[in-house]
Amino acid sequence: MTAVPSPRPSRTDLAEDRTILANERTFAGWIRTSLGCIALGLGFHALFNRMSPAWVPKAIATGFLLLAAALVWLAVRRAGAVTRRLSPHVVVGARMMNLEFIGGAVSLGALALAVAIWLLPLG
Repeated sequence: MTAVPSPRPSRTDLAEDRTILANERTFAGWIRTSLGCIALGLGFHALFNRMSPAWVPKAIATGFLLLAAALVWLAVRRAGAVTRRLSPHVVVGARMMNLEFIGGAVSLGALALAVAIWLLPLG
């Protein structure tokens, strides 16, 4: 009699799957933090737009928006490094292209807001 291989994944395979899922949760946490930076930047600009000199609230808001774009870039880079090292066994992991799309959209939005703060007058 020959031994039939078990269709169940090993504990090591499942640990790798858990690491993939943890990586996705970490990516989501970084994105949430960058969205918080965007909200802080916009909120600061909206609340203190009448401050004198006028460039101070714009500069502070721009700093938060640039921080948001940097956090997104770091999140995509870190998630990509983990994703390339691991291979899913049971779970269907997020595709790197999707993570890059999310990161690009958030970072492009943050940069567009930074430009808008400097170019558009506050009504």
